[in-house]
Amino acid sequence: MAFDFGRALSSLGEEGALVIGSGSLTHNLYEFRQSEEVPAGYVQEFTSWIRQGVEAGDVARLIRSLEEAPHAARSHPTAEHFLPLLIALGAASSPVPATVLPGGIVHGVLSMESYVFGMRVPVGV
Repeated sequence: MAFDFGRALSSLGEEGALVIGSGSLTHNLYEFRQSEEVPAGYVQEFTSWIRQGVEAGDVARLIRSLEEAPHAARSHPTAEHFLPLLIALGAASSPVPATVLPGGIVHGVLSMESYVFGMRVPVGV
């Protein structure tokens, strides 16, 4: 449904609008550890699984992420912080090429990785 909502917004790109989805790639505040520097293994696995889908342009995989990705329920006890990814994906003119914007993992459990769909952008410039 979130992907379909994004598809409904896709014509905005032709009008010069940029659709941005904002959330955290993982968002389990029950396990938030303010001083933790070591990324939790489950966060790394979930982030890697999503990145693989983004890089492959596998829309079906990304839509099913909360049901199929490793540690999905733990990474997102509730879906509202993941759904913006699907909206942005749906709004893109194409899922590929995609650019990964590595954001790291903060406080051990919040993956801040982001994606730009439909174009390659320079990273780290």
